[in-house]
Amino acid sequence: MDSWRLVEPTLDIDLLAQTESLFALSNGHIGLRGNLDEGEPHSLPGTYLNSLYELRPLPYAEAGYGYPESGQSVINVTNGKLIRLLVDDEPFDVRYGELHRHERTLDFRDGVLRRDLEWTSPAGQRVRVCSTRMVSFVQRSIVAIQYEVTPVDAPARIVLQSELVANEQLPPPGNDPRLAALMEAPLEPEETYPNHTGVLLVHRTRHSALRMASMMEHIWDGDDDVLVTTDAHPDAGSVTLSTTLEPGQRFRLVKLIGYGWSSQRSRPAVRSQVMAAVTAAKHSGWDGLLAEQRRYLDEFWARADVRLDGDERMQQAIRFSLFHVLQAGARAEQRAIPAKGLTGSGYDGHTFWDTETFLLPVLTYTAPQAAKDSLRWRHSTLDLARERATQLGHTGATFPWRTIRGQECSGYWPAGTAAYHINADVSDAVLRYVNATEDLDFERDYGLEILVETARMWISLGHFDAAGRFRIDGVTGPDEYSALADNNVYTNLMAQRNLRGAARVAKAYPDKAGEFSVTGAELDQWSRAAESMYVPFDERLGVHPQATGFTDHERWDFDNTPKEKYPLLLNYPYGDIYRSQVIKQADLVLALHLRGDYFTPEQKARNFAYYEALTVRDSSLSACTQAVIAAEIGHMRLAQDYLREVALTDLDDLHHNTGSGLHMANLAGVWLGLVAGFGGMRDHDGALTFAPRLPAGWTRLKFGMTFRGRQLRVDISPSEASYKLQDGEPLTLRHHGQKVTARVGKAVRHPIPPVLTPAPVHQPPGRPPLTGNPVFPWSNA
Repeated sequence: MDSWRLVEPTLDIDLLAQTESLFALSNGHIGLRGNLDEGEPHSLPGTYLNSLYELRPLPYAEAGYGYPESGQSVINVTNGKLIRLLVDDEPFDVRYGELHRHERTLDFRDGVLRRDLEWTSPAGQRVRVCSTRMVSFVQRSIVAIQYEVTPVDAPARIVLQSELVANEQLPPPGNDPRLAALMEAPLEPEETYPNHTGVLLVHRTRHSALRMASMMEHIWDGDDDVLVTTDAHPDAGSVTLSTTLEPGQRFRLVKLIGYGWSSQRSRPAVRSQVMAAVTAAKHSGWDGLLAEQRRYLDEFWARADVRLDGDERMQQAIRFSLFHVLQAGARAEQRAIPAKGLTGSGYDGHTFWDTETFLLPVLTYTAPQAAKDSLRWRHSTLDLARERATQLGHTGATFPWRTIRGQECSGYWPAGTAAYHINADVSDAVLRYVNATEDLDFERDYGLEILVETARMWISLGHFDAAGRFRIDGVTGPDEYSALADNNVYTNLMAQRNLRGAARVAKAYPDKAGEFSVTGAELDQWSRAAESMYVPFDERLGVHPQATGFTDHERWDFDNTPKEKYPLLLNYPYGDIYRSQVIKQADLVLALHLRGDYFTPEQKARNFAYYEALTVRDSSLSACTQAVIAAEIGHMRLAQDYLREVALTDLDDLHHNTGSGLHMANLAGVWLGLVAGFGGMRDHDGALTFAPRLPAGWTRLKFGMTFRGRQLRVDISPSEASYKLQDGEPLTLRHHGQKVTARVGKAVRHPIPPVLTPAPVHQPPGRPPLTGNPVFPWSNA
C-alpha cells in the first residue's frame, strides 16, 4: 500500500475497462484513458478534448413542445498515445509470448503514469520496456511519453512505430443508457503534414463543425544508428524508428503530442497553435516537462493535501480522488467539467449539476482558479440559458440539466428539464466562490449577471399562493425517483438562497445591476419571495416531506425487491417509482447539508432517520452526503461506512460502470466526507465553521484549505482540534460554536466535546452501506 501511488502489480486483461479509467491522465483540457502504449488489447480507446463534441439526433416516439432536437456527445479524437514495438519482427503484444512482469503506477505527486515490464517474444527474445506518460498541467496542449526498450539476454533488432490515428474503431456501447452513443468516424480530414520526425493532422467534426489539430514530434538517442521513416495519410500518420541493440543497451524515445481545437479559428490558426505548443515543449525537453509537472503538483498538495492516520487504504483513496478531481478541472479554462471528467465517454461527456454541487466546493477551497474558470464557463452560456427560459415560458435564464456546449441535451424532460434546481446550484457555487475568495471583480463582472437571471427565473416559475407563501410547483429535485413534485424542499431552500444572494449583490453594484435593468421593485419582489418561501412540514411525522405530499405516498416494497433488480431505473417503470416513497439519491438530506442553517439539530436527526430508511443509493452522488450528515448527527460508524463506499466506488468498481469513466462528483465526495463530514466544515453565508469529530480507529485527520487568500491548516485528533494559518492576516472562524482566531505561527487548540449517541437508523433491506474492506482483484490491500 502506497499512499502516494496507485499500483497495479500484475496485468489482468479482464480488468482493462476499469484500469483504463483508473489510470487515466488529464489536465482538464486533454484526457487520455490508461490504454496500453501499443494500443491493444483494449476495452475502450479514449483520447478526449474538453468540449469537443459531435451532434447527434434525439429521436422521440412522440415529440413534445420544448424537447431538444439534438444531443451532444464527446468523441474519441486523434489518438497519439500509440507506440508499437517489434522485437526481431515479432510485435509486442501482452497476449502472446511470455509476460514475466508487468507493473503500472499512477503517481499522484509526479503526475505521471509509469509502466515497467519484461516480456519474452514467441521467438524467445527477452526485452525490458519502461514507459512514462504525462499530460502536462503547465503546458496545457501537451502530452509527453518517454518509451525505453532494453534487450535482456541477446542482441535484438528493435522497431518502434509511433502513430497518430483518427477515427479509431470503438466497441459497441452496450445496453446501459448511461454509456455514450456510438458514432462512426466523426472526424473529417482537412490537412496532413508529415516531416522527418513527426506528423500533423487537421480534422473537423462532420456536424458540429469543430476543428481540431494534433501533432506528434520525436526525440531519440543514437541518431547515427537509427533508421527513421515517416508516413502520413488523412486519418493516420506514423514515424518508424529501427535500430539494433546489444544486451543491456537502452534505446530511449521521447514522443511529444500537441492538441488544439476551436469552433471559430481557421485551419492555419489551429495548425499554428499546435505547432507552436509542440515547439515549446521540445524546448523544455523531457526533464523540463517532468520538473514543471512536479512543481505544479507540489504547490497543489501543499495547500490541499488531506492526511488520515488509522486507515491506510482510505489515505490512498483520498489522494487518488483529489488527484482526479484536480485533473478534471485544473486547465479546463472556461469549458465544462464533465461528470466523468476526461476519463471516459460515459454520460456522453455531459456536465450536470454535479459540477457546481460536488466538484466546485472542493476546487473552491483547493484550486480556486479552476472553480472560477468553471463558473465563467457557465456565464458564457447565459445567452443559451436565456433562450431556453424563453422557450419554456420563463424570464431570466434556465440552465440545462445536461450539456457540453450549453444547450439542453436531455431527452427525458421529467427528470431533465424539470430539474430547475440546477439554476440554484449554479448560483450557490457563485456565492460560495465569492465568499471564499473575496473575488469582487468576478462577483461584479460575472456573478451578478448569473444571480440576476436565475433569480428572475424563480420569480417566473413560482407564485404566491392565497396564504402569501411563495410556492415552486411541478419540479424534479435531486432525487430522480420523484418527478414533477410541488415544493421540493431542497429546490425551495436553494432558490431562497439564490434570491437573497441576487438581491444582496445587486444592491452592492447598483450601476452594474442597472445594466441588466434591475429595478427596486424587482429587488423587493426577490426579497419577498425569499422570506415567504414555502417549506412543507409533516406535523404528524415531525419531518419535512421531500416535497408536498411525499410522506403520504405508499412506501416502496423493499422486502420483495431482489438485489439484482437494483438500480431500480433499469428494472421498473418510472411510474411505479415516482408514485412511491423510494429515493435514488440524497435530496432532503442534501438540503440538511447545503442549507443546514435552516434546520434545527432535532429536525436534522429526525429527517435523517426518516430518509435513511428510503434511500437506495442507485446513484454515486448519495453516499457522500449521507456520510456528511451521519457524522454531523453523531452516527460515526455509519458515516465511516458511507465514506468507505464513496472512496471505493471507482477503485473497487462498486457500480460496475467504472469502465466508462470515473465518477467525478463521487470522487469529490471523498473530500466532502472528510472535511465537511468528520471535519464538520460549513460555509453558510460565507462564515467558516468547524465541528470536528473522529470515528473509532482514526488517530488524526489533517487537511489544508484556501480561504480568503490564506492557507488554513486544520489538525484533528480524537480529543482536540487545532487551527493555524500558513500566511496572511488573522482569520476568525468557529469551532463547535466557539469563536476562534487562527493566526500565523502557533496553532490555536480547542477540545472536542463528546458526541451524544443518537437513536439508531436503518437502511432499506439489502441496501446498507459498504462495510468491511472489499478488495479490487489487483489492488494493494
